[in-house]
Amino acid sequence: MALRSPLSRPPLRRRELRRRQARRRRLAALLSLCSALLLALVLVPWAADKVRGLGRANPHGARVIDLKIESDAVGITLHATVVVPKDAGEHPPLLVFLHGRGGDHDTFLGDQSMFTALSRLGPRAPVVAFPDGGDHGYWHNRAGARWGDYVMGEVVPAAARATGADPKRLAIGGISMGGFGAFDLALKHPGRFCAVGGHSPALWRSAGETAPGAFDDAADFARNDVIAAARHGGSAFLGFPLWLDAGNRDPFQPGDRALVAALRRDGAQLSAHTSWPGGHVGAYWDRHWLAYFRFYTQALGACHPSG
Repeated sequence: MALRSPLSRPPLRRRELRRRQARRRRLAALLSLCSALLLALVLVPWAADKVRGLGRANPHGARVIDLKIESDAVGITLHATVVVPKDAGEHPPLLVFLHGRGGDHDTFLGDQSMFTALSRLGPRAPVVAFPDGGDHGYWHNRAGARWGDYVMGEVVPAAARATGADPKRLAIGGISMGGFGAFDLALKHPGRFCAVGGHSPALWRSAGETAPGAFDDAADFARNDVIAAARHGGSAFLGFPLWLDAGNRDPFQPGDRALVAALRRDGAQLSAHTSWPGGHVGAYWDRHWLAYFRFYTQALGACHPSG
């Protein structure tokens, strides 16, 4: 009787092995495509918003100022668009509003719903500064670019000087990447803001979940982990109004809900809306500009910082 080589396989087994290998390759390709599509769903809306912002909408009598900032913190020349509402009073409060990934200082200037909502606030309306935060700077100090220092040490003083706004009555908010940035700046500057808001904020529960380019590395994420900071019971988020909203189809829901739960356990003064219908798209934010501005206006009107 002839002995069969241990390396040989019957023809049927070889064909079945090839079929299995082909199925594995197709599955791996499908998983890779799904991951790419999910990342696109998160990031592409900001490219669309940036294009929309190229043409400016009717400002309803508001004065629109372009500030050129020679940034020492970031090392390049940046711009900030500042909107002074028509009926803003003398020395109005200041709201710094941060754009999302792929945006810039003009992202919201083509958004008619933003100008319409701002015009409805009357003489209590804040001056609104929209700084350029780079394509994916994520508004925090990181290797080669101190984006947080740029906002606090350069944008805020420049906007106050140009408009007469009161830099002590200061609120900060933002959408997506900007929503993360608002919470992170509140963490880094406790007691500095009268109100903080994150609208569909780009929040992750671990470094492994983050989008490419959002942080330098795991250590950079850990230094700016706002969810962990809230869970540890720090006082950075206490003593002033907070806002967080996200559409019920938003891909950042897990991180957003984790921050909401941590802030509520901490006793924060939080308005949370994570069940509103919608996704991570401009149409969702357009529907809520008036609610956003009313939150900031009410908080700034009740804010009387000392010093």
